[in-house]
Amino acid sequence: MEYGARSPQATSTRESCSTFSGACNLGRMGLERSKEHGWKKDCCGDWGNKGIGYGIMKELCAKFDGVVYLTARDEGRGLAAVEDLKKLGFAPRFHQLDIDNADSISKFTSYIKNTYGGLDVLVNNAAIAYKMAATESFGEQAENTIRVNYFGTLALCRSLFPLLRPHARVSTVSSSAGHLSRINGNEPQASALREKFASPSLTEEELSDLMNQFVEKAKEGKWKEAGWPSSTYVVSKVGVSALTRIQQRAFDADPREDLVVNCAHPGYVDTDMTSHKGPLTIEQGAVAPSYLALLPPNIKEPKGAYLWYEKQVVDWVKGPMP
Repeated sequence: MEYGARSPQATSTRESCSTFSGACNLGRMGLERSKEHGWKKDCCGDWGNKGIGYGIMKELCAKFDGVVYLTARDEGRGLAAVEDLKKLGFAPRFHQLDIDNADSISKFTSYIKNTYGGLDVLVNNAAIAYKMAATESFGEQAENTIRVNYFGTLALCRSLFPLLRPHARVSTVSSSAGHLSRINGNEPQASALREKFASPSLTEEELSDLMNQFVEKAKEGKWKEAGWPSSTYVVSKVGVSALTRIQQRAFDADPREDLVVNCAHPGYVDTDMTSHKGPLTIEQGAVAPSYLALLPPNIKEPKGAYLWYEKQVVDWVKGPMP
């Protein structure tokens, strides 16, 4: 199977009295009690050993006053990335994490809970993408891409969200492919799908059902007729973007104060996933996700929003895309 690169992730912790939290496959943060400074924050991310995830790691290490965790599927590569960051003067920590493995997610969650008691920042960046030359059937590509990019992210969030502390921040890396307008298969079926995704009352269960419907139609070879686009990556990122809106509604009703989640298109970045065709550097691609991970306490907006790589909020339902 020919996959593009899986994105890395990062986390960090603070030794200040203020509380900050966020989540995304790029990072997670937890809090531990510090005798001198009150709450000590911890941030961690998955698949942060290269690409945009590595860029976000550098931003969090530089700007977040606390402990930063980098996570990756491959322990050797993750530890090597940590050593590279240490050479730049940073002090991140590492923990193995694979969002496509329930046991890995459980072990990571237990570690954060037992070590820090909670999370302040979570950056979701882990994802896969098939290359254009991939020989796997569209149905197989759909099953694997949706399982990792959507259901893996969902599983991680469900596991870690109970650990989020007040004022936590969750930053999820989406894509220009994740804008609702990219659901552009045959009409009128595509319009009906967009209406379902855009519903302000859409639930996680209903969204997951839509993702499974796409996989089923892809295996049947009837995805286009059902309104779906001819890109498994697009559907997975539309799912992640829609999930962000659902999660913010839940945060708004949560007794924990000021929980915020947003998603961002990082831009077309020069990474393995883009076959190094993107014009932007990983530092430029890290700008918007890092900005969302470090949003200050008690903000009015953005909340549950979809941002472009230059940090502007884009209407996810109506557009237009910049």
